[in-house]
Amino acid sequence: MLSEQGEIALQAEVPRHLSGVRFDQAAAELFSTYSRTRLQQWIRDGVLRIDGRIGKTREKLLGGECLTLKAQLEAEGAWLPQPVPFEIVFEDDSVIVVNKAADLVVHPGAGNPDGTLLNGLLYHCEQLATVPRAGIVHRLDKDTTGLMVVAKTLEAHHSLTTQLKDRTVKRHYRAIAQGVMTGGGTVDVPIGRHPTSRTRMAVLRPGREAGSRYREAISHYHLVERFSAHSYVEVALETGRTHQIRVHMAHLGYPLVGDAVYGSRLRLSAGASKELSTALREFPRQALHALRLSFIHPASGETVAWESSLPDDMQELLRVLQSEAASV
Repeated sequence: MLSEQGEIALQAEVPRHLSGVRFDQAAAELFSTYSRTRLQQWIRDGVLRIDGRIGKTREKLLGGECLTLKAQLEAEGAWLPQPVPFEIVFEDDSVIVVNKAADLVVHPGAGNPDGTLLNGLLYHCEQLATVPRAGIVHRLDKDTTGLMVVAKTLEAHHSLTTQLKDRTVKRHYRAIAQGVMTGGGTVDVPIGRHPTSRTRMAVLRPGREAGSRYREAISHYHLVERFSAHSYVEVALETGRTHQIRVHMAHLGYPLVGDAVYGSRLRLSAGASKELSTALREFPRQALHALRLSFIHPASGETVAWESSLPDDMQELLRVLQSEAASV
């Protein structure tokens, strides 16, 4: 249980089938709402004990011992709560679902020390100070809009990070890309930090970039609507690497409209109208929106889902593209 003062007080008897299992491994099974890393730290701090005494993480248990946990949750970082406005589409005792606007940075970093979604979350909900990264378990780029989930408790944080690892969190995006797609498919190529430009990500193949670190990245995409020089697509993430959709679409030869990092020169069909040319040239960001989000609710165990309307700028660009197509 968790008191109003942020104190955890739990106990559990070690069942006989865990005889011979390490202290930290048994604790992870008995107190499964908390991460193994946090439980190990509580063991080292002496607040997670065996029969009232301090134990060691690798100590083997016999079975029948009583594990007790009494810990005070503490602030995870030195970030300041700030009244940063953001849209909440759902909130309960476990999670907050946010519809992020363009031009809102999710987490403080170089060049953005404050004024971020994280600062706004801390202002909105004080208890988030005791959750890693104020409950942020996945991010959207500054100029990407749409749905994100935030964990309000350690239990919810552990559940959601586990679900992300197990790929039971489902995220579907809509994007407007340059080039004309003929259908859909899957992109299964690893992504890592660009070998020479550290602010960018890139497709990295094993053995080709010596010393580069890369991670599996899988995106599934299908065509929603095709235009003379552009495509409106939906992309479902199986993994969630930094800039994944932007990198994968550029790798396919269909960079997102407005993507100044991974895009190419503006593509226009012959005879494109002035309205379309202006709309494309002046589009202020990458045309990418997190449309749908679903996951298993950490408290109820039920699958929950939300959908967010396309933002005005993408709707207007689609209107111009559709109007152009209708006039041909």
